[in-house]
Amino acid sequence: MIASVESNVPKILLIVEDQILLAMVLKDELEDGGYRVLELAVRHQEALGFAREVKPDMALVNIELANGDDGVALARDLKALGIPVLFISGQPDRARLAKAVGIASLPKPYSPTDMVEAVGYLFRHEHGDESSPAPARLELFDTAYP
Repeated sequence: MIASVESNVPKILLIVEDQILLAMVLKDELEDGGYRVLELAVRHQEALGFAREVKPDMALVNIELANGDDGVALARDLKALGIPVLFISGQPDRARLAKAVGIASLPKPYSPTDMVEAVGYLFRHEHGDESSPAPARLELFDTAYP
C-alpha cells in the first residue's frame, strides 16, 4: 500500500502519545503501512519542536499527555502550523468539544489496524476520494480539511 495519493513519497506522521508501548506498536504498524513516522513525542513542547523541524502531513494526538500536558492545546498549536490533527483518545467527548482544532477522532481502545485504516481514509478523504467508507469508529469533525 502506498501512503501518498499523489506520489510514491510517503506521508509523514507525528504520534503524540504518553503510553510508550502503544505508541511504539502504532509507529511500527504505520511504517509497515507505508508511512514515515517521526520520533515519538510524549510532551507538548517536544511534539511542537518535531512539528516545526519536519512538518508532518498529520499528527495523531492523545488528549491527556504526560505531566499534565493537554493534547487539545497542542492541537491548537499544530493547527496554527497547518498540521491536521487526529485525536487518539479515550476521551471522545473532549475530542468532540475540540473539533475546531482537530479533523477527526479515533477513540481508545483501538487496534493498530484501526489506526492504519483511519489514517489512510483521512488522506484519501482530503483528496476527495470517497471510494471506500470511513472506518466504523472514526468520527470526522470537518469534511473539508485542511
